[in-house]
Amino acid sequence: GTTNILAHTLCGIKHAVTAALHIVMGHIQPVDVCTFSTPSKLLRFGFSAMFGFGARTLAVAEKHRWMPSNQRKDFAFIKTLADLKPEECELSFLSLQIPQEDSHESDKITMLYLGSKDQWHKIQGHFLNVSIMAIPCLCSVAPRGLAPNTRLNNGSMALIVVQNTSRTEFIKHLKRYASVKNQFNFPFVETYTVQEVKVQPRLKSGLDAKENMYLNATSAGRNYPWNIDGDLMEESSEVHVRVHPQLINLYGVNTDDLESSKATCSCI
Repeated sequence: GTTNILAHTLCGIKHAVTAALHIVMGHIQPVDVCTFSTPSKLLRFGFSAMFGFGARTLAVAEKHRWMPSNQRKDFAFIKTLADLKPEECELSFLSLQIPQEDSHESDKITMLYLGSKDQWHKIQGHFLNVSIMAIPCLCSVAPRGLAPNTRLNNGSMALIVVQNTSRTEFIKHLKRYASVKNQFNFPFVETYTVQEVKVQPRLKSGLDAKENMYLNATSAGRNYPWNIDGDLMEESSEVHVRVHPQLINLYGVNTDDLESSKATCSCI
């Protein structure tokens, strides 16, 4: 996408020469990948997704392709923020817990799944934004990453749910991404470590029977925007997101390892 999230995450910087050097030196890194599907078909593969604010911003930007890139992004962001509104939907997910790596062990982190495959957790409500990310998603606007609590290849996804709140509080949350502060330290933000997520848009609550009957008849034709790695996808039905651990190998390094090495060197 336009934010070059994968390049930032694998190389630590958006720089073509750095990427080329990783290829020349043969630095290969296994990376988790997500599949996005409906109950009837596979839609696409990807690394990150946003539903709600992040997706609607992209949809507005795509309608104004005639604008220069930077102006288009700024215009879409301001317009979507001015018309800020939540989406009513149901989220179903399978949680997992990843214990801290033992400093005396060199083995890979072992994933401990919470419950069986049938134990889905559900939350329903009005959400301003829902992010599902299998990689940290470093970029210029979020140097720590859009999902700093996940990793490149540990078989997990970060589910970040921003519940309905005031525009002022939501802006405070967005500003935190550009700083070193915890962008999730708000009462209206919830984070989960998951292996699968289902997002089901819901009809608006508080409607009478006649209105719901009408919406049921027309909702099949409504496409909800999704932001998949900076590309716009529109879908009217439930979307099922599942992580596939270390599915592909890409040229680059694990930037988390680089940060750990820097910290170790600074202590010596």
